This record gives sequence, C-alpha cells and structure tokens, in this order.
Amino acid sequence: MDSTVSVFSQVLGLIPKDAFRRAASELKAEANAKGFTSWAHFTSMLFCQLAQAKSLREITMGLESCEGKLNHLGVSDAPRKSTLSYANRIRPAELFERTFYAMLAVCQQSAPGKKAKFRFKNKLFSLDATTIELCLNLFPWAKFRQTKGAVKLHTLLDHDGYLPVFVRMTEGRVHEINVARGLSLPKGSIVAIDRGYIDYSLFHQWTQDGVYFVTRVKSNMAYDVVAEHEVPAGAKGAIRDRIIRLSGPKASEECPELLRLVTVRDKDGNEFDLLTNHLLFAASTIGAVYKDRWEIEIFFKTIKQNLKIKTFVGTTPNALMAQIWTALTAVLLLKFLRFKSQLTWAFSNLVALIRWNLFTHRNLWAWLDDPAAGRSSHDPPAWEQPLLDSMFAV
Repeated sequence: MDSTVSVFSQVLGLIPKDAFRRAASELKAEANAKGFTSWAHFTSMLFCQLAQAKSLREITMGLESCEGKLNHLGVSDAPRKSTLSYANRIRPAELFERTFYAMLAVCQQSAPGKKAKFRFKNKLFSLDATTIELCLNLFPWAKFRQTKGAVKLHTLLDHDGYLPVFVRMTEGRVHEINVARGLSLPKGSIVAIDRGYIDYSLFHQWTQDGVYFVTRVKSNMAYDVVAEHEVPAGAKGAIRDRIIRLSGPKASEECPELLRLVTVRDKDGNEFDLLTNHLLFAASTIGAVYKDRWEIEIFFKTIKQNLKIKTFVGTTPNALMAQIWTALTAVLLLKFLRFKSQLTWAFSNLVALIRWNLFTHRNLWAWLDDPAAGRSSHDPPAWEQPLLDSMFAV
C-alpha cells in the first residue's frame, strides 16, 4: 500500500468502493445530500469509531484538524455538525448495512479456519443477542422497560475467523427466539446457543432441515432415556452420554425426534447437561462445541469496550443504526488487518494503535508487521505484552 497517504486512507481503501457506490445509487442515498456525499458521511462515521469520537463536535473538529489531508480520504472538507446530524437522520442506514456485508465478503476470503481442536468440516456458528441500554428520555422510541430504553443486537457468529455473518437490530423487547425462527442456516451446520433459545418446535424444524444444535438444558426438562453410551476413558470433560426422547406432553409433540443428552464437567468440577440432535460426534466434541460458544460473548464484550456502540451521536432510529452498522464494519476492517498481519495482535491493542496513528503516513502492512521499526530497546513491544483487556481479544 502507498505510504504517501495516511493509515486511515489505506484502511478506507479496503472497503469495496464499487459495492458502496452501487448501494448508494440503488438507495438514492444522495437525495437531499446538500453537497455532503455518502462517502464523506461514511468516512466521518468510521472516523467516529476508529478515533473514539464522543460527539458530532469531536468528529467535525477531529477531521477539521487534519485539513489538507482529507483529499486522500475522498473527502473535500470536514462536515459541519448540523450537516452530519442531518445526514444521520435522513440518509438510509441500509447503506451502512450493505457496506458491512460487502466488507464481510472480503473478510471471508481471508478468514482462517476453525481452531485445530475441531476436526469436523461442518460449519460452526454461535447465535446470541446482546442488549444495548439507552436513555429513555433521549430514545423514547426504544422503550424496553418502564424506565429504560434498549435495542438488541442479534448476531450469528461464524467460527471460521469469528466473523459476524448475520446481524439484526431490534427493539429491546423483541425476544431472541423470534429472530432465531426466521434464520436460515446451511444444511449440515452446527449452531451453539444458550438456554434462551430453547424452543422444541424450532429444534424439530432444524432437525428436519439437517441443521444441528448444541445447548444447555433447562432444569425442568422431562425426558425418557432410550439408550446410554459408554464414555471412553480419557474423554476430555465428558462424563455421561445418553440418547433420550422428550416426554413432556407439549415437548414430545413439538419435537418427537431422538435427541442426545451429554453431561460434561468443567475444570472447576461443575457439571452441565448439553442437549443436541447430533448423534454421531464424540461426547467430548459436543462439550468442546458448546465451550467455544463463549467466543460470541467475547465478541460482544470486545465491540462494547473498543468501539462506539454504547453512546451515540444521534438519537433517531436511523442515526443509531447507522452508527452501529459502521461500528460492525470497523470490526471487520480490524479483523481483516489481524488476518493479514504477521503479528498476533490483541484486538484492543490494535484499536489503540490505529487510533493513535490514523493520520500517520506509513505503509499500513509494514506498520502492522512492525509498528516500532527502528526501536532500539530489547524489551518486548507493548502490543505483544499481556494486558488485562487482551483477555477479550478475538
């Protein structure tokens, strides 16, 4: 990449421009633009994420301070605060959504495979949702509870690279299962879910469609044991393996198929019962699949701690969605940089160093592989040292 332009410009260069222009044209995103182009809008909102700007004023002042360098970004001038506010309110957030999925396609071509501990070729996903709390006085349209506002971010995480391949935003009151019912998963795939997604009619549908699930059981689940398999000595974590049939009157009608109940024990001695419709994998593999579901929890913690999705620069539904979609696109950009770098970056460290060097003129890829070229100290660089927040790296 060209080191005569800024790091920010080189990061922006990863966005599929043709897909962006096509989406802007199809959505008529330039209508009522008042000279503020869709690309300038996206650039401003991405700057908000990568520079950790806390308000519209910080976005505009941050870009104004780099006057003379903005032409490398495809932007002629820094926007006024009122112009950016108007665009967040009026320009369709679907433009940012389509940009996210265009960047996802780029990331999927470079994503590493599943961890070596999984030998199966099945696609592995985790499905979960996180709640983003909002001030009800500022976001009255997002009523969640009597005195609280919220939106939910429903996410399907692909364990090949831990990429969010499906995202849907809803009001906080929408239950996760309603989104899961409308989700189409590829045949042969495995989805790890928590107990909030237990719905026996959905399990029946997934089984009919050739989709496998792994989840923890509810304590009141009624079932009959059909067969019990011996767990091989030395099986990691697994202590019991049974074939069951649901016996509750409603559950047995909704899901008449044979299911499997695997009991696993964690390193602290706690036991968990896992329910699955996959009858062939080793019991220890079922336990490992559910354990890897923790990656989606890490994903949510990572974006909340490192990007701007807890405080917002606009209060309308469109402005909020535009900011969240841009944050998710920033996640993909950062993951792509991690895929390509020869260093093992902690996500939080990469976010910090990108923020400090947004307008530095260096070759992006050389900088990623050696951010402190010419360093005389023999001490290990900070980005390779263990930090508290690196426990949330994905």
